Amino acid sequence: MPVLYDNKLSRNGYKIRLLAAHAGLKLDRVEIDILKGESRTAAFVSKNVAGRIPVLELEDGTVLAESNAILFYLAQGTDFWPATPLEQTDVLRWMFFEQNSIECSIGTARFWKKLGRDQQRADAFAHRMEASLDGLSTLDSHLAERQWAAAGRFTIADMALYGYVSVAPDAGIDLSDFPAVSAWLRRIEALPGHVSPEPMVGVA
Repeated sequence: MPVLYDNKLSRNGYKIRLLAAHAGLKLDRVEIDILKGESRTAAFVSKNVAGRIPVLELEDGTVLAESNAILFYLAQGTDFWPATPLEQTDVLRWMFFEQNSIECSIGTARFWKKLGRDQQRADAFAHRMEASLDGLSTLDSHLAERQWAAAGRFTIADMALYGYVSVAPDAGIDLSDFPAVSAWLRRIEALPGHVSPEPMVGVA
């Protein structure tokens, strides 16, 4: 069985858990305490030179890193990865958008705020918040005209985006300002097989 090296608070790891829940995939989980530096040990870095979770180790010892790359691998042959090149490209477009405009802004702002670093790094935090709002505005405009991010149905693009968009309030973002995004979140949460992420409590 593949092994997922993960942390219960990681939304990048949560994306993989969400796909596994929807696709009925069986994964062993190994909890990595990132706040204690467990992703920076020599043993872990030998699996992922970047020293980040999640990491998926296959039964033959092959190791995969980067959450959206793992989503791509695990989604092959499922209903969550389309068959045609144009639809596949549409899915990848929004997965790239997630990494460029959502994860690095909302994810960082959320982490800093929960650790109390938003005041220590006020200028940088403000920049991340501005980028977060820009990304959410783009996504809201896109979703105002469709139910799902790509390919006309629920795919790994939605799972990738949901990971951090769903916890934008942890960074101090009011999602009611983005009605299409809010409606999309509710659609995902109403799907059979949906699993909720762990709340980020007891960290700050």
